[in-house]
Amino acid sequence: MSGASLASPTARAVDAVRRLPPWGQALAVWAATRVVSTVLLLVAASRQEAVGAVPARPSYWQATGLLFDGDWYRRIAEEGYPASLPVGADGLVQQNAWAFYPLFPGLVRLVMEVTRGPWEVVAPLTATALGAAAAVVVRRCVERGAPRACAARPGLPLVAVLLVGVFPTAPVLGVAYTESLALLLVAATLLLLVERRYGAAALAVLLLGLTRSVAPPVAAVVLVHAVVRVVAARRGREALRPRDVGGLLGLGAVTAVSAVAWPAVCGLVVGEADAYLQTQGAWRGVREVTPFGAIGYASRFWLGDWAVPGVAAAVALLAAAVLVPAAWRLGPELHAWPAAYVVYLAAVVEPGSSLARFLLLAFPLAAVTGGLVTGPPWARRLALAAVVALSLALQVVWTLEIWVFTPPADWPP
Repeated sequence: MSGASLASPTARAVDAVRRLPPWGQALAVWAATRVVSTVLLLVAASRQEAVGAVPARPSYWQATGLLFDGDWYRRIAEEGYPASLPVGADGLVQQNAWAFYPLFPGLVRLVMEVTRGPWEVVAPLTATALGAAAAVVVRRCVERGAPRACAARPGLPLVAVLLVGVFPTAPVLGVAYTESLALLLVAATLLLLVERRYGAAALAVLLLGLTRSVAPPVAAVVLVHAVVRVVAARRGREALRPRDVGGLLGLGAVTAVSAVAWPAVCGLVVGEADAYLQTQGAWRGVREVTPFGAIGYASRFWLGDWAVPGVAAAVALLAAAVLVPAAWRLGPELHAWPAAYVVYLAAVVEPGSSLARFLLLAFPLAAVTGGLVTGPPWARRLALAAVVALSLALQVVWTLEIWVFTPPADWPP
């Protein structure tokens, strides 16, 4: 068989994708990445031991709908939130459902009511559908929010979708977690901000406040956007109408509300103002939630004598990611978001296995990575192939090492 005939199926597939509308191209690329993630999740399920409601060697639906946080979201969808915080014999608040935001389980519960399907089927399917919608919005967001980057690297919006889809923790976008919904809402917020549709952006931010605790870095991006607009107006490059000023002020106020809405609801229902912080403390190695305090604890715990150089290397990597020319070619909103978000994660999250999936929301870094090489087509393709291969290798490691839960001898605790 000739080389041309071997290459023809791939060439035909690429041509077919190119003939699709832009949103169809994003969905086609996304579907290909979901095939890989689904296979890995099936392999992981075949290695899973019995734990809680999950049997040994569970089905795909049991593994993606009931493992880890998926079971917490199931309890919320089926039972709601507790009226009081559970307290252990030591007087400390125990892990409970208030740590998990309500929009995803509420949405799945609505679909369950309509379809009469069980949680373990409806939740992963809902997450997968939300991930597909997120892929379409991510593509559009990069196209609209990074025109200079797209001019320097043709095809960058679709490349960004591909790199998000093969990110090491991307399989979580098809399980009963909030990552797919959060990715959709973050990308929608940035897109609406770029398009100056402040009322719609405010709605997206409100929904985001019921999905994940990420309003503070969103506020930073809104501030950057406002400063850029004010500077442009002062230099006569564009007009800043009273309606725009009102929209930006309203969006800022909504972002502030989004940051405190769920902790406030938790406190009101439970009757303790700091109920949410107490609940968050129950899930941490150190209960006190202090800005950047977890870095020292976790770096010593995980890195030992390598704590200082390890943290320094992480800071240097972040700095490089937001300071390389490919990052500066992004628009101000897409440039500001990953920087603000990663700093926020460092301030409030303990480094651990969850941090890797949280990084999925920093999706403009995929556009930075995809835009590093702007040379001839063969160089761009080679660089992209290398990044995809490395990402998929790490995806195999993450899925088979992290997603397979081996209960300790004293389980359940």
